[in-house]
Amino acid sequence: MIQTLILHADAPPKPAAGEPCNGCGICCAAERCPVAWLFLPLGGGACGALEWDGAAGRYRCGMVVHPANYLGWLPRPWEMRAGRWFASRIAAGSGCDFNATEVGDA
Repeated sequence: MIQTLILHADAPPKPAAGEPCNGCGICCAAERCPVAWLFLPLGGGACGALEWDGAAGRYRCGMVVHPANYLGWLPRPWEMRAGRWFASRIAAGSGCDFNATEVGDA
């Protein structure tokens, strides 16, 4: 299956498997993670919590950095703890695990 992903022009290139995440956004633009499937409205394709951080020049997971923006029921005082929990569920910080057979310019 060929899938075309539209990402910010300044997004960094996808790192090699196992390399640290650089915020390229390819994994989240291609498919939803288990956190998104469980907690965000249904829909195919890109995750609704994929956020571009222009100051940092990278994508970030909104469910990790400020989940209360996506979960209206989450009290703001719980946001940091929830973000850490979501990060652990998506293995944030453990290296790139997205297996794309072909990634390049469209």
